[in-house]
Amino acid sequence: MADDGLITPGGIAIPGAALSWRFSRSGGAGGQYVNTADTRVELLCDLEAASLEGPVHDRLVGALGSEVRVVCASERSQLLNRRTALSRLATRLDRANHVARPRRATRPTRGSVESRLDDKKRRSTRKSDRRWNLSDDG
Repeated sequence: MADDGLITPGGIAIPGAALSWRFSRSGGAGGQYVNTADTRVELLCDLEAASLEGPVHDRLVGALGSEVRVVCASERSQLLNRRTALSRLATRLDRANHVARPRRATRPTRGSVESRLDDKKRRSTRKSDRRWNLSDDG
């Protein structure tokens, strides 16, 4: 599994040499099995060793650092935890690689301008009605 590497849904290819696995005993409930089986999975991805393209590499290292660590201990099976860790890593890499489109400024519609001005008038009237006037003292 680790020898094959990882290809994310976004198309980022991580070679198996850049991934390293660690296994340990998982905590929590589970009885005697938890005390004997190394089901907790820690997946380390070295982005420097992944030999990614320039802009992709810069975006990933800028967002996540040179090493990405994913820990999974949610399942009782090491195989399921390995699969979950790989999918979490793929999700993190794709999210970090996403480039947000710049917002293009648009002109407000006539209705929104009128609505905003009506609200301002209403608020102004409400506040001015709260004020004390000399003419109110009869």
